[in-house]
Amino acid sequence: MTTDRQAMAFGLGAVALWSTVATAFKLALAHMSPLELMWLAALVSWALMSVLMLRRGQLHQALRRGWRTAVWAGLMNPVAYYLVLFAAYDRLPGQEAMALNYTWALAMALLAVPILKQRLTPMDVVAGLVAYAGVWVIATRGQVFDVAFADPLGVALALVSTLIWALYWLFNARDRRPPLVAQWQNFSVGVPVLTLLMVLGPGFQWHGSAALGAGIYVGLFEMGVAFVLWQAAMQRVSRTAKVSNLIFLSPPVSLMLLYLVVGEPILPSTLIGLVLILLGLGLQQWQKAPAHVEPSSS
Repeated sequence: MTTDRQAMAFGLGAVALWSTVATAFKLALAHMSPLELMWLAALVSWALMSVLMLRRGQLHQALRRGWRTAVWAGLMNPVAYYLVLFAAYDRLPGQEAMALNYTWALAMALLAVPILKQRLTPMDVVAGLVAYAGVWVIATRGQVFDVAFADPLGVALALVSTLIWALYWLFNARDRRPPLVAQWQNFSVGVPVLTLLMVLGPGFQWHGSAALGAGIYVGLFEMGVAFVLWQAAMQRVSRTAKVSNLIFLSPPVSLMLLYLVVGEPILPSTLIGLVLILLGLGLQQWQKAPAHVEPSSS
């Protein structure tokens, strides 16, 4: 198998896993709070990354340096980002939260202007207008001339999660830590913080085997295995766009799984809005192949 074929196989594996997480989020949140899900998933993901670190012999390196960055990075991801994202999924239909979350790449392009002093191209502006028109369609559930959102807080949480995710990667633009080391250190900061929040908040409660299984799945695959697969794909591919365009396969599969497993009826407004968001992302990628595409959370 050629290197590019290996990269495509790894990339497809990651996208297949990300396609299931919106469904896993909704199933888990039916049994537990966003904080409880976040704590369990982060703990499972940290354990998986610890095993990988030991197998690769990177644990000694990770313990010695990089913690100054890990402190603020860990508070952003996993703590702030996933708590806000799960809160959005708790309030919105999975299809809406998933679609809105896909605007993180456009948020990153806009925020790069003040943070990295980059310039917006005319295509960036067009892509942003098209994608955020899709956000408006989803937020109003098709009533585009009615500013009375069905769940304004849920929509706001979903959009804030994209800002946190975009800011996280922009602030990490000069992070020299290896990707797996960075993730492990960030989660090593995040897990104790989440544990403290659990102790001070709802405490540790048993919600049944279904809740436990869903939480383990989220931590193992959304935050763990998918990240490793995507990292392997990006390291092997000859041209980034070959793999990065695979993320466009995830939303349609996510919608079908939410319909078949969770029983969510697919709203016409979600389909129209999602098409506009993906069109905006496509226009943004079409103007130039990105140097690197970070994993999406859904």
